[in-house]
Amino acid sequence: TIYYVRAYVSNEKDTAYGEEKAFSTKPGVNGYEYVDLGLPSGLKWAAYNVGATAPYEYGNYYAWGESEVKDVYNSGNSITHGEDVSDISGNIQYDVAAKEWGGGWRIPTDSEQRELLDYCLWEWTIQDGTSGYKVTGSNGNSIFLPAGGYFYESSCYDVKNYGYYWSSTPYESSTNYTYGIRFGNNIHGVEYYNRYGGRNVRAVIET
Repeated sequence: TIYYVRAYVSNEKDTAYGEEKAFSTKPGVNGYEYVDLGLPSGLKWAAYNVGATAPYEYGNYYAWGESEVKDVYNSGNSITHGEDVSDISGNIQYDVAAKEWGGGWRIPTDSEQRELLDYCLWEWTIQDGTSGYKVTGSNGNSIFLPAGGYFYESSCYDVKNYGYYWSSTPYESSTNYTYGIRFGNNIHGVEYYNRYGGRNVRAVIET
């Protein structure tokens, strides 16, 4: 599997804490909690991944544009690899957050992920034994993004060391790739990946 680096931001601060209450959440939509990070767009981010019930859980892994968890992730069983698909945010046919959570939840676009990178403080940390990033907005509220790695074929790679999160935005120059966030200790930024890999989803909502 080949990854193409677009941009990274260094962050050398490493902290550790275990209190889930450190993350300020509000009542959400359809039973799923969101966090207001004080972003310029006003967008709210889910408190945990699709398929999870707590911030420190990895949740489910999905190929891009799919809503089913699979035993094997490769180009042969991908429904979007090589296909001309436009941005899927909010499209219930392809957007797992919209399909599974409803109520206006959706996968964030590339520009919305970049807003999270540009306007929040990212701190590599550990919550309840799970490594990942505490992402803090200008208003002091935070979300936790666990480093769940990714699936290729039937194996999970980079778990605990790196996190991979889909955006809804396809890469402009190839129908094989889609943008998303990738992070590890001291690095976090945007890449584009093969669509058939299994990656985590953190949903967003406009309220």
